[in-house]
Amino acid sequence: MSYETITYALNDGIALITLNRADKMNALTTQMRAEITQAVTQGGEEGRVVVLTGAGRAFCSGQDLGDRAGGAAIDLEQTLDEEYAPMLRAIVNCPVPTIAAVNGAAAGAGANLALATDVVFASESAYFMQAFTRIGLIPDAGGTYVLPRQMGMAKAMGAALFADKITAQQADDWGMIWQAVPDAEFDAHWRAKAAQLAAGPTAAYAEAKRAIRASWDNGFEDQLTLEAKAQGKCGKSHDFMEGVRAFTEKRAPKFEGR
Repeated sequence: MSYETITYALNDGIALITLNRADKMNALTTQMRAEITQAVTQGGEEGRVVVLTGAGRAFCSGQDLGDRAGGAAIDLEQTLDEEYAPMLRAIVNCPVPTIAAVNGAAAGAGANLALATDVVFASESAYFMQAFTRIGLIPDAGGTYVLPRQMGMAKAMGAALFADKITAQQADDWGMIWQAVPDAEFDAHWRAKAAQLAAGPTAAYAEAKRAIRASWDNGFEDQLTLEAKAQGKCGKSHDFMEGVRAFTEKRAPKFEGR
């Protein structure tokens, strides 16, 4: 499939999706949301890890407020239900690990697009902002779900109400993201981590993702049962047997995702 607002490249198992409206700080349009949804789905089928990043100086500045012909009114509920939700579901339900490589500003829905992925790396000069209250809105694109789970209630409430910039290092310190990385090392670092996941046991990654996400709704006993079933499935896999052989033979394993 050809794309106009993003680029898609598959190399060595890494499906790289780059938001490509640099002149608009990669602000989200109806077309871009549809293309991201399709590209994430494609990456989950073709790749072993999916990476989202931005072209230029921003990761994503959120909704493009000019994305309506003739200044037509926006039905925000409809837009969230029909355009944002499918995009976010594609990311959360992706069968392979997903990474956000946040190279610059991640504001509004752009911040929550990044936070929907499994792992977020951010350059130290990047920042996150729940900018919604600045225009009389509430955090959306999954923000009210993700923020309290990642940052805790107090930090999430402050981020939502004050709409202040959160530096990459603050986001790291607060548990909002996986890691803030010095700018000079950022590109090489996330690419190495993506390559690490692409070479890993992707079937086990999928089971780990499902189990961790399910834990929010499960009690302890239910989670133990879920773990046992998932581990039983992994224990019968080629990758488990290969991992054990590699360990005993003192070599690197060659995982196949099965």
